[in-house]
Amino acid sequence: MKYISTRGQAPELDFEEVLLAGLASDGGLYVPDELPSYSLDEIRSWRELPYHELAYKIVSPFIGDAVEEQALKDMIKDTYAGFAHSAVAPLAQIDHNEYVLELFHGPTLAFKDFALQLLGRLLDYVLEKRGEKAVIMGATSGDTGSAAIEGCRRCKTIDIFILHPYNRVSEVQRRQMTTIPGDNIHNLAIEGNFDDCQSMVKASFRDQSFLADGRRLVAVNSINWARIMAQIVYYFYASLNLGGPDRKVAFSVPTGNFGDIFAGYLAHKMGLPIDQLTIATNQNDILHRFMSQNLYKKNPLEHTLSPSMDIVVSSNFERLLFDLFDRDGHAIADLMDKMNNEEVSIEEDRMARAREMFDSYALNDEVTCQTISQVFGESEYLLDPHTAIGVKAARETRRNKDVPMVTLGTAHPVKFADACTKAGMQYPELPAHLSDLLEREEKYTVLPNDMTKVQGFIAENLSK
Repeated sequence: MKYISTRGQAPELDFEEVLLAGLASDGGLYVPDELPSYSLDEIRSWRELPYHELAYKIVSPFIGDAVEEQALKDMIKDTYAGFAHSAVAPLAQIDHNEYVLELFHGPTLAFKDFALQLLGRLLDYVLEKRGEKAVIMGATSGDTGSAAIEGCRRCKTIDIFILHPYNRVSEVQRRQMTTIPGDNIHNLAIEGNFDDCQSMVKASFRDQSFLADGRRLVAVNSINWARIMAQIVYYFYASLNLGGPDRKVAFSVPTGNFGDIFAGYLAHKMGLPIDQLTIATNQNDILHRFMSQNLYKKNPLEHTLSPSMDIVVSSNFERLLFDLFDRDGHAIADLMDKMNNEEVSIEEDRMARAREMFDSYALNDEVTCQTISQVFGESEYLLDPHTAIGVKAARETRRNKDVPMVTLGTAHPVKFADACTKAGMQYPELPAHLSDLLEREEKYTVLPNDMTKVQGFIAENLSK
């Protein structure tokens, strides 16, 4: 399988190169030149597969011969054997025909473990095969950082530098990053917001001259295609456990960067009968405003009780726009330039195509807390604030009550305990494997919101 850039000017790459490249050289994002497609009979035949075997069926066409078949099977099995629940992604019912897909049973209690635990193994395999070393540089609004560090900390070929906004992630999120020991791990607290961190990462990928010869940057943010690829799997898994493909399923997805919900869109394009995808977001509602009003306008960032969605620019949205513009890279390059500098609307026929599958909803902190309290009162099920946003959005936008509605449970509530207590709930307990987290020694470096200083720190702290 080959991969092309959404902006049409970068070279076509295979999976191995896309895994290492992250962002395309023209500033675009890589997508497959064509998707695998499955019949209902083939999808139906996967019903009895455990999660790791289903994952192999779905991701192997994207990887091709970049990884030897048995090595890939072992890698995937090892990835999900480390999850705390034997079902890996269990469904919890919270009301009639309404479910939460629990994606927080991985080592860092967030959905990003599904992709990043596999990504670390893929990177180590490919880099060892090539005899290379690489540098992971990533930005996180909370969960990506800890999942990336946990997924890659044992890698022999990688130095890890994760940027997070100083004092703007939850204590549990921060400690999950800053208490993991390792000479190759560097947590950088940037005196700015998430978008400042993300901008520095993107700029550094465009110009990597600050690195020593022979090193390259590798992306672990959701711009890396391998992350999207791994997230497609749990849409199939949830559907198969609810009667799919003979029964359609709807999904509500808490999303800031659009990567997780884009994986659901791809699952649908690959043949999974999905009735509806709801974009659920907080006050930083650029995606909702665009989907509901056809107006793309950047507003100032607001800090909320759901910090993983405190994002102004949704990087992966470009991948959907690429399809809406019939994969015209030149048109996307022009459009993205406009979106960075001015208010933008697109042709109504393109918006109509998007609205065939997507709905959207946004809510503030007050309603988020009300939803946490309401759902607990209904079912004694405790939601984290991101998942609560997803549940409320699901209930407000649901098209068909006969179709099962699944909200992606993106994080364990203990990661956002302050939101739970503000909603009147008891402070959630840490799972057993993290019970001493608040006593562990932290290690991180505070740096100014200055790309030169950040790049200088990275250059000086590379392993030999």
